[in-house]
Amino acid sequence: MMVGKQGKQWRSVCKGLILGTLLTSCMILLYCLSAPEVQFSLPDVPVPYSCSHHPAPAHPVAASNSVHGQEQRCTPKVDIMFLKTHKTASSTILNILFRFGEKQRLKFAFPSSRNDFFYPSPFHRSQVKDYRPGVCFNIMCNHMRLNEAEVAKVLPADTSYITILRDPAELFESSFHYFGRLVPLTWKISGDDKLGEFLREPEVYYDPDGFNSFYLKNLLFFDFGQDNNLSADDPRVEEGIQAIAQRFELVMLVEHFEESLILLKDALCWDMEDLLFFKLNARKGSTVSKLTPELRAKALEWNSIDWKLYQYFNTTFWQKVEAYGMERMAKDVAELQRRNAEMATICIEDGHAVDAGSIHETAMQPWQPIGEKSIMGYNLKKNVDKAHRKLCRKMLTPELQYLTDLGVNLWITKLWGHVRDILHW
Repeated sequence: MMVGKQGKQWRSVCKGLILGTLLTSCMILLYCLSAPEVQFSLPDVPVPYSCSHHPAPAHPVAASNSVHGQEQRCTPKVDIMFLKTHKTASSTILNILFRFGEKQRLKFAFPSSRNDFFYPSPFHRSQVKDYRPGVCFNIMCNHMRLNEAEVAKVLPADTSYITILRDPAELFESSFHYFGRLVPLTWKISGDDKLGEFLREPEVYYDPDGFNSFYLKNLLFFDFGQDNNLSADDPRVEEGIQAIAQRFELVMLVEHFEESLILLKDALCWDMEDLLFFKLNARKGSTVSKLTPELRAKALEWNSIDWKLYQYFNTTFWQKVEAYGMERMAKDVAELQRRNAEMATICIEDGHAVDAGSIHETAMQPWQPIGEKSIMGYNLKKNVDKAHRKLCRKMLTPELQYLTDLGVNLWITKLWGHVRDILHW
């Protein structure tokens, strides 16, 4: 009797494995077939200097920047390239950009059929939905592996390039949690403290040429299109950092998110209302591995290029804050916090994020890492007044749902989601 029961269990397991293998193989095949053929023969038609479709009203500049007591004015910038780095609160920035683009009726350069530009392949303009040589796009902001020359063939010359970095030790912890299961060499790590085990002997579990290995070493540098496996003292690392510094007008920091947004507002001549945000894609605190001083040191040593990158832009960040004015910055951050708290009271049921299982609307469910339900979301408050209803919903909408609302066909991403649901991943 027991043997028969065990036999049934084994048959059930085998069927599940076969089904999972077939579905995964089909998904990988569809994923590959969806990639557009790189069109090297595309003509290099110059993009206009600016793609602003109409003159925006000028905004007054703070008195500290005035000349001879005369208030200066500036025009909001609408041509923007945001390099969406991984695990850096970039989904929150995307929500801000989506709302700004809608408000200004701007044209986004979106990927086709999925939510990234065929990452980790280097960006190519043929990956842009509805791309034609010479056509105007205002904003590009989805995940990509940067290829600056190709981006410049899509966006106008007056584009402002911005991005965001995160402390590399914290980023590594987050990336290991979110992407670790996608890196096959980590599957052999035993025990509950997989992160600690990896950091104690990373060379054992890391292959520079391994599938998805870039997620676990110098991920920031990789996102910028650079070689993440160089030695930190390789001259090409410093050359890469200087190239980034020359191209990007503003490099924000997760650890000083609100100060970063104030600098963004100043750089792009935006209004304070354009910066309103709720923290999206946040993890439950119970799933975050607390790094001991020893593990933090090991994480920084393992991600030494990212640490060098972060230290460089941490310095330039505070130089910008000082130029802006410390007292002025503190005042503006306090004002942004006040407005965000006011919006949370108006928009969010109970005023805070909740576990995925407690989110009422499917439309408000964030994408989850494989095998986890660790990403939190929100419930829209009932009976929000008409004046705030639309803004509240937009501020709370997760990235994939917002992309769909903006007309992006995410059939590959959605199909993969259905497969995961079937397999309970």
